[in-house]
Formats: sequence, C-alpha cells, structure tokens
Amino acid sequence: MPCPILGSPTQASSKMSTKSELQALLRFLSQDAKVPLPIAMGKVKELQKADLTSPETLAKSDLGTVQAIFPDDKLAKQVLNAAKRVTKKRTLGDANPVSPAKRKKTSFTEESLSPAVVEDTLALPEVKVDEDELRSTVLHTNRAPLVLAFAVTLLKYTMPFQPLSSRLSLAQAVVSVNSRAKAVSLGMEKGKSAEDDGWGQGQPKIRIMGRDIRVMKRWGYEWKGKAEKPEIKTEDVQPGDSQDTLKQENQAGDEPALWGLDLEALRSSNGPLVSGAQGAHASGLPIYNAQSARAYLLKAFASPTLSTEESSLNKKSPANLKAEKERNLALLLQALDLLYSSWAYVLGREELDKRAWAWYVAVRPDVEHGVAGWGGKGEVELNQILDLRRNG
Repeated sequence: MPCPILGSPTQASSKMSTKSELQALLRFLSQDAKVPLPIAMGKVKELQKADLTSPETLAKSDLGTVQAIFPDDKLAKQVLNAAKRVTKKRTLGDANPVSPAKRKKTSFTEESLSPAVVEDTLALPEVKVDEDELRSTVLHTNRAPLVLAFAVTLLKYTMPFQPLSSRLSLAQAVVSVNSRAKAVSLGMEKGKSAEDDGWGQGQPKIRIMGRDIRVMKRWGYEWKGKAEKPEIKTEDVQPGDSQDTLKQENQAGDEPALWGLDLEALRSSNGPLVSGAQGAHASGLPIYNAQSARAYLLKAFASPTLSTEESSLNKKSPANLKAEKERNLALLLQALDLLYSSWAYVLGREELDKRAWAWYVAVRPDVEHGVAGWGGKGEVELNQILDLRRNG
C-alpha cells in the first residue's frame, strides 16, 4: 500500500526527525539535566525556537541564552552543565551514566534549616479580593502548572496535617506521573513506568487526583503548629483500604510528613530503594523537590497576551512581570480555596479527591490535540472555577 503523501521527501524526513529530536530532548532534560518533566514539557517549544534542540547545541550556547528560557538561575546552570557533561562524554565515547553520587546533589535537603524556616521559605503568595475581581481574572498558562495548583490546594483539605513542603512535593509527583502517562499516550515515551517496573516496592502508596503516588515518611521532621488545618468532613476508615494507616494517622493529627518519591529518577540512577529510609539525604532517594515546585508555580501564570500595539505601549519590566505572575497565582489559589472549601463540609476526603480531577478537566486551557499541543498554553478563566462551587 502506498504511503500517504506528506509533501516532499525532505518534509517527511523533517517531520520524523522533529519527533525523534523532541523525544531525545525531553529525555535529556528530564534524565540528564534533572528538570522536572512538566517544566521540561513547557520549555520544548522555546528551545526549538532558539534552535537549542540537543545537548550539543545547548553546550555551545552561553548561560544568558539558557537563562532566557529557564529563568531560574539554578535550573539554567543545571541544564547548561548537563549539556556540557553529556557532550563531553559523547566526544570521548564514554557511555557511562551519571553516577548516583552526583545525582544525589539534586535532592532537597533540610539539614541546614529548621523546619519552621523551611516552611516559611516555601510560603505561597496570598491575596484576598472580592468575587467580582476574581471572576474578571483570566490567566495564560499551560496545563501542568494548573494541575500542580489544583493538587497542592486539594491537599490542604484531604491531608491537612501535612506541611506545605510535603504538599508541594506530593503535588509535583501527581504532575509528573500524569505527564509521563500523557507522554506515553502520545508515543513520546515508551516502555513501562518505573512504578510498573517495580521500583516503588516497599514504600507506602497514596492516591491523589486519581494517581497512585509512592511516598517516603520524613521521620523526625517536627513542624507541628505550622500546618494548615481546615475543617473538613471526616470518614470512617474502611477495612482493606490501601490508605488505612495513613488516614488513621492523618485524622489523629500525628501523621509523619511525607515526600513524594521520584521513581523515574531512581530508575535512571539505578539506585537502591531501601524500605523505611529516614530521609532523602540519608538514603539518597530522589524526591520531588518542594522548592522547584514552588518556583514553577510562581512563574507559570501570566496574564493574557496583549496585541503587538498594546504590548509596545504597556511594556512591563521583568520585576513587574514577576510581581504580576505571583499575584495571578495568588488569585488562582484563592479561587481554588473557595471551590474546595464549599465542598469540604459535605464530602469525605476520598470523594473530594475523586472530584478534583474532573474539576481540573472542566477548566483547563484548550490546546491542540496530540504532540502539537504538548506544552501548549491557553486561557484559564477563574469564573469557571468559581462556578464549580457547591450552591447553598
């Protein structure tokens, strides 16, 4: 059977090459540069526009060029250094993976700071405005950070005794697991997930927004008094529930803080998974970094793009753009709080968790279907979130 016409042979080859380049670029960013997969997805188009689609082209660029795409200085240096390292190894013909010892450096550690200070440094922006202002607010973003915002706010109600550092880590785990599933469905990732491959065995598992997340207990992390504890409807623990132990501890208020485990990073480093490990630093287990999740949220919610003429007349400084994005995040979090709090008094935690994904789907930005929409941005109207609240 003849192949469908794709244009000239050069065009067909170009399309194939673009897809394979995209897969290779995502593998480099998520595995070698240790960029969280949702962030990597959101940066692919910018990297393609800048013709930085491989470790080799990235290695030849300078820090300023990379920072234009990855504004976080630490992340930009991480990407540039990884590109140089990978390029050097390829030049020397060294196919050995990055050693586990080097990978451990990317894990979040709290040794040098007290828990109170750690939690304070992770505080998310807050604002209290009237409903009319919320309803008139429209945000320009992609889907991954919106999932993150939905999840981190949800956990205030379903796991109220968890500190913010844990909620950010767990929410980022949800985003990453969801992003990988989407990448598999689009043919951009292949093979079993690390979870399906058995890398999570021996660690507790919880369910958030329909995704199973492997966690690690942070024994000895005393943050008591810092956690938010909204009043919510409690449920009786049913025998056989996979989350019995965690729910009983959570309801009693003595649940240990949790980290979301990054199983994909663990498999990449070929590191051992030790059941009952005391913490990310002690065990070397890769976790989803709360600081990275917070930084992602702060930069993800822009205002809708103005026309070229309006943009030239209302050009904003980097500082003003940063402040605008942070305020937009605060407005989004306020709208989500209003949504969850309206249902939290009548729904149990499990039911609230189940509904959260449907609520996200109802308001997420529209993007192109398939690979073309990967990392694409669209508009989120806060009035749609407010309309999901329970009446009465």
